[in-house]
Formats: sequence, C-alpha cells, structure tokens
Amino acid sequence: MTESLTAFELLLQIDQRCRVLAADLPSQPTRQDSWSGIGFRLGEHWYVAPMGEVSEVLHEPRLTQLPGVKPWVKGVANLRGRLLPIMDVCAFFSDKELGNELSAVRKQRRVLVVEYKDVFAGLMVDEVYGLQHFAQDSLEAVPSSELNGAIGAFVKGRFQREQSWQVFSPFALAQSQDFMHVAV
Repeated sequence: MTESLTAFELLLQIDQRCRVLAADLPSQPTRQDSWSGIGFRLGEHWYVAPMGEVSEVLHEPRLTQLPGVKPWVKGVANLRGRLLPIMDVCAFFSDKELGNELSAVRKQRRVLVVEYKDVFAGLMVDEVYGLQHFAQDSLEAVPSSELNGAIGAFVKGRFQREQSWQVFSPFALAQSQDFMHVAV
C-alpha cells in the first residue's frame, strides 16, 4: 500500500534531495567586491558617477530656453510630464580645466538625470560610456595637487585603467550653492 503525499510534503522531499546532491558540488570562488558607475566624458577627462547617483541617461532632449539664467543652464525639457532643467556641466566649470563648452558632436551628448532631495536636474555631458565596473579595493585617493579647479570638490577618488576614471559625485554637485544659483 503506497502512501499518498500532499503537494507540500512532495516539495519538501524534493528540497531535501536537492540539498543532499548540492553538498557535493564545488563551492563558488569568493567574489571580489566591485564598484559600479556610469562612465562619461567631459572635454578630455573621463569620469564615473556612482550608480545610485544617476537615475537615468537620456539622449539630448528638445529644450525650451529660459530667460534670466546663467549661460550653462541650457533650458528645460519635458520628461514624462516633469520639467527637467538641463545644465551644461562643461560650461559650469568653464574657466577650469574642461574647456568652455561641450564637444561639437551633438549626436554623442547625453544627459545624466540626477534626483537628490529637492533637486531634479539633467547634467549634459559630452559622451556616456555605459556601466563601468571596478574592483572596490582599487579606488585610490586623488592628491589635492591633481584636483584642478572647482571640479575637484566633486571628485571623490579615481580608478586606473587605460586612462584615469575620476569618481564624480552628482549628489555633491546638487548640494553646491554655485550650482543651485542659476539666476543671472
């Protein structure tokens, strides 16, 4: 006489068999912690923004210009019913090491959308290089002698590869009084 099992009891038996068989499998090598961010370029410099500080990446949107704002405020765009102010990051740091404006190749420009506390803004950059992964322990401090101009206040370290990827914090920029003061 065979005993009839309920569905739950049958699942428990399958679970127990899987655990016994899995005990003989080799364990996975321990994975090194990695750091991920969105890679982008401003002028001739390469940056990476922490994943949690960029909510999305957009192609350059259609803009409506605004009167009475600083030249680095390019205008506002409609992003799914929300007004998104678009800021030219190169122009914001114009008298610094980045040059005066974005590159002429409009097709490559992208907007990094930042949402931090009450700030909702788009940071226009020359080019985006997608998701970049680095070993967490390869993050190094940038000597203050190498932090040129005002952008240095927003650089939180760097990773080395073929080129240096400086860790740029959009959240720190969003807290800057200079960045928030857009009126002429």
